[in-house]
Amino acid sequence: DIHQTRCNQTTHFCAMSIQRALISVSDKTGIIDFAKKLQEFNVEILSTGGTAKAIRDAGIPVKDVSEHTGFPECLGGRVKTLHPKVHGGILGRRDMAEHAEAMKEFDMPPIDMVVVNLYPFESTVAAGKDFPTCIENIDIGGPAMLRAAAKNHDAVTVITSSSQYETVLSDMASNNGATTLTTRRNLAGAAYTLTAQYDTAISQWFAQQNSA
Repeated sequence: DIHQTRCNQTTHFCAMSIQRALISVSDKTGIIDFAKKLQEFNVEILSTGGTAKAIRDAGIPVKDVSEHTGFPECLGGRVKTLHPKVHGGILGRRDMAEHAEAMKEFDMPPIDMVVVNLYPFESTVAAGKDFPTCIENIDIGGPAMLRAAAKNHDAVTVITSSSQYETVLSDMASNNGATTLTTRRNLAGAAYTLTAQYDTAISQWFAQQNSA
C-alpha cells in the first residue's frame, strides 16, 4: 500500500496518514515547533534551502529536496521543487492503481503534506524595492505545489500559514497521525484563496508598472 486510509462513506470521514511532508517556507514563524511535532508522529521531512537549514540546526532530521529528487537547486534558487518526483508525489491519486503503478515505476513516493508560504512579493513592493527585486520575489514553485496539493486534497494536507499548524496537529493527535477530509478540504480552499490573492497582487503591480 502506498498510503494508509480509514474511511467511513456514511459520514464522509476519511483519515489519511501523514508519512512524508515537504516544508518550504519564507515565514519561518513556528516552523521548528511544528517540525518537532511531525517528528514525534514519525513523519519524514523534506525541505529546501534556508528552511532545511533551520530545521537541521534545531536537531530535527530533514532530507534536502535536491537529495530526494537527485537534481540540484539551480538558477539562483529559481528551480528547487519543480521536478516530477515532487509533483508526482503530490498529485498521484492514492485510490487509482494506475497512479500507484506509475509512482512506483518512476520512483515518485507519496508526499502527504505540503507546508508552503510564499515569497513576500507584496511586502517587497510596499518597501519600494526596484523592479528586478520585485520580480525575484514572485514565487513560482510555491504556488505550483500549493495548487497541486489542494487539487489532491483527498490525500494531501496543504498548509499555507503558521496559524494553521495547531489545527492540523490537533487533527493528527485525534486520528493517530492522520488528518480528516474536512480539515484537508478547508485547507485546500484556503490555499486557492491565497494563490488567487497572490496572483492578483502581481497582476495589479504589473498594471501599475506598465501604466507609469
